[in-house]
Amino acid sequence: MHIHTDWNGLPEDARGAAVALGNFDGIHRGHRAVIDAARAVADERGRPLGVVTFEPHPRQYFAPDAPPFRLMNAEARAHRLQRLGVQHLFQLPFDERIASQSAEAFAADVLARGLGVSHVAVGADFRFGRGRQGDAAMLVDLGPANGFSVSAQPLVGEAGTDFSSTRIRKALSEGRPDEAERMLGHWHRIEGEVLHGEKRGRTLGYPTANMAMDGLHLPRFGVYAVRADILTGPRAGETHGGAASLGVRPTFGVNAPNLETFLLDFNGDLYGEHLSVALIAFLRPEMAFNCAQQLIIQMEQDVIDARRVLAAT
Repeated sequence: MHIHTDWNGLPEDARGAAVALGNFDGIHRGHRAVIDAARAVADERGRPLGVVTFEPHPRQYFAPDAPPFRLMNAEARAHRLQRLGVQHLFQLPFDERIASQSAEAFAADVLARGLGVSHVAVGADFRFGRGRQGDAAMLVDLGPANGFSVSAQPLVGEAGTDFSSTRIRKALSEGRPDEAERMLGHWHRIEGEVLHGEKRGRTLGYPTANMAMDGLHLPRFGVYAVRADILTGPRAGETHGGAASLGVRPTFGVNAPNLETFLLDFNGDLYGEHLSVALIAFLRPEMAFNCAQQLIIQMEQDVIDARRVLAAT
């Protein structure tokens, strides 16, 4: 997959794509419907399949001090889109240039002249342009005048409720990754670089791969059964089950939230490599222990519980 970070000066083979347009935070089943609509047009017309999205998320741009809300960082979103067969990711910088554009200017300058799209698929609730003045119906009207067709996809859901990033965040906040998976169509994943920590896990007999949660929505703090894909380095491509602690490590004082993953049946050094960790099941809440021995006993049980859950999943 090719990633483009501006709409100017695109290579010729990136132009003419049939694209899905939106923020796609989490890439849930509703987002998949929009991407699949673009895919159908791309296949029919012999065009490349693309996704047009923004970085940072517009909500981050307009409310930079708001609590973290993103389900995916840019790295995780790109990996998921690549798995879905997207050929071109147009990851446009959401800055004053785009924030101040009218809906008409965005359609003409960015989509038509800049990206040269042949078709745009959006969700029925899509909004765009300065002050969110444009909607899906407006884009349907603007498209033909600018040389591209437009389709607006109905919202997708179950039991009369649409799938949404908001509902997925709620499920994760309540420690229900299985419910989040049902709405996402895939396990919720946290991706990023393995960082050096204080290496307490190693001294306790359970070395962990530590990852920051900066800018991401925080699922319920606690211990999870997980599956971790190694994305980079000499062991890239390996997948390991694991037990992961997500939280602030209250046994050791006040700490920034992070994810610490103990990989089952693994021996090696992952510092500086990138992992993709899928939350499979919530095992227990985060807790403080009076001494290291109590923590070790609990970690032994966490590993047993993780193995049991993963064997059945």
